[in-house]
Amino acid sequence: KFVLVCKRRKQKIMIKANTIAQKVSARIAVEQSPIILRKDLRNLGGDDQVGRALRTLVAKGIIIRIGYGIYARTIQSSLTGERIPEQSLPSLAKEALLRLGVEIAPSTLERAYNEGSTTQVPTGRMIAVKGRVSRKIGYKGNYVSYERISK
Repeated sequence: KFVLVCKRRKQKIMIKANTIAQKVSARIAVEQSPIILRKDLRNLGGDDQVGRALRTLVAKGIIIRIGYGIYARTIQSSLTGERIPEQSLPSLAKEALLRLGVEIAPSTLERAYNEGSTTQVPTGRMIAVKGRVSRKIGYKGNYVSYERISK
């Protein structure tokens, strides 16, 4: 038997999971964050086994790969019927960067909009980061870009 601590309900859950794939899917189901990092699943098995389990879950549509070692839970779209991430791409990217230890801040466009100097609403796909980031985060050809700001 496999014991998980559910962060949403703050209780321990006993799950009968025999394979690594079942353990990975159970961990994803009880995870509070919409972002799943590969390093979160490191204690479930070897890197190859966890990688195969993640690829299987991506093929089934339970999760979607949005970056190197970064996955997001999905829901079914009411408009198209296809699987899409639970949250918007900018919020997923910000969450992933925070979990990876990157400091983020409002971009120049967001600051201008919040100050009232422009009425153009920023899309949120430009994320201001403190430091250097070389990760591509996105899916289906839509990627987040980074604006480097001083510390």
